[in-house]
Amino acid sequence: MLRIFPFPSVVLPTNLISTIAILAAVSHPKKYLPEYLSFTRKERTGIITVLLLILIFIALPFFFPFFISSKPVDHTVFEKDIAALKLKDPDSSKLFIKRKYSNDDYAEYNQPSAKNYYSNTTKGELFYFDPNSLSVEGWQKLGIREKTANTIKNYTSKGGRFNKPEDIGKIWGLHADEVSRLLPYVRIEGKPSDNYSAAKIFESNKAYEKPKYTIAPVDINAADTAAFIALPGIGSKLANRIIAFREKLGGFYKTEQVAETYALADSVFQKIKDKLVIGNSQVKQININKATMDELKIHPYIRYNIANAILQYKAQHGEFTAVADLKKIMIITEDVYAKLAPYLTVK
Repeated sequence: MLRIFPFPSVVLPTNLISTIAILAAVSHPKKYLPEYLSFTRKERTGIITVLLLILIFIALPFFFPFFISSKPVDHTVFEKDIAALKLKDPDSSKLFIKRKYSNDDYAEYNQPSAKNYYSNTTKGELFYFDPNSLSVEGWQKLGIREKTANTIKNYTSKGGRFNKPEDIGKIWGLHADEVSRLLPYVRIEGKPSDNYSAAKIFESNKAYEKPKYTIAPVDINAADTAAFIALPGIGSKLANRIIAFREKLGGFYKTEQVAETYALADSVFQKIKDKLVIGNSQVKQININKATMDELKIHPYIRYNIANAILQYKAQHGEFTAVADLKKIMIITEDVYAKLAPYLTVK
């Protein structure tokens, strides 16, 4: 940045101008210092305000205790807990500082330290015993501690078993000297498997027999989809199709009509036909003297050409006096008439 002095054609740098101004102030202090040290009214007000704020923030922490009261801390509970910890006995489990491991790399039992052990150990009385059936009192009579005796009894009562005399060495809390002392007197009786009777073994090996289910007969004019689904080979789609076909016909008058259901395989029908019955063979009938073209051709057994032939015959010869008059129509064969007759009436 450049600053232009009032002298013509003279341009000096700003830092040089500042240096010259400082030198001038030093050389003539009475002339220049009052100009630099004098403040306007607004500047004095601002300085005083800043100083007051600084003093207020410095003194503010000293007034906190007058406005914020601290809760008293009761140290008695803490001191009681410390005193209780000092009075507690050392952990008795520290006596078991050595752990014996077998060749299979698993802990067989905890070996107590020699200190404070042999002085409290009682040898007890030796006698022949079965560890699988010996009571807690019997173990104590042998010189085993009550806690260890209860551990052994809990093990055997839950299905545990000693298979050979050396297994007592795996008892938790039983010292090696106690094991060697008791081992010659261990007598293990026969295994429980020897007591099973041949009948129980035969029952356990008996092949599983699949339960047999009997299917109840299905009334094809009254059954719902669930009853049809219970039949072998019938799913929800086929069950709905059978019911829809039944509604269009107006009911079944014989069980063989079920085989005409769309997409029902003959092999499936052969499986279920023995389970199909008709509780009520009465079907819905159409009055051929009053029915219209739409009412006739909607029936699955009456096509358009048959419906048209019926209406044309009636128009030429008058109303039908009997359903058998349909045989006079050329396109209605004996087979067609046999299927149609149960669904038609003249009254």
